[in-house]
Amino acid sequence: MISAFLGLGSNLQSPRAQLQRCIDTLAQLPGTQLMAVSPFYGSAAIGPGTQPDYVNAVAQIETALAPQDLLTALQQIEQEQGRERGPERWLPRTLDLDILLYGDQVVNLPHLHIPHPRMHERNFVLLPLFDLAPDLALPDGQPVRQLLQRCSRDGIWLLEDTHTGER
Repeated sequence: MISAFLGLGSNLQSPRAQLQRCIDTLAQLPGTQLMAVSPFYGSAAIGPGTQPDYVNAVAQIETALAPQDLLTALQQIEQEQGRERGPERWLPRTLDLDILLYGDQVVNLPHLHIPHPRMHERNFVLLPLFDLAPDLALPDGQPVRQLLQRCSRDGIWLLEDTHTGER
């Protein structure tokens, strides 16, 4: 079993409910155990036009799934929850799931990059990741704590009345 961290986000069709449904589904993945889920955060949308704010969290799992199989499973969850993929990036979505870290492995495939290549600049990833694992370091040795210190805290807020805590 490998410890992996997943980024969760939604800004369409009841985002908090979308994340909770996703968490429930993650707990049912074969060969996988949901270990913990961060508090939910609100964040301003990145991307074109005016979009609703996002709800974001990070989940920690222990999994026997290989990285590509995990990605396939996550994309299936996104699809089941109404995710529509198109040529444009950063559009509103019902659910966005990213593999942030997969043990200490580095994966560079055309459709999968681990660690997530932009996580170091995203407060909506680093804050909930830090909540779960404050002493965690990336495979290259960079501590999450230091990455978070260098990242702006603008446009993010803790959602007090949502799911939090370990499973």
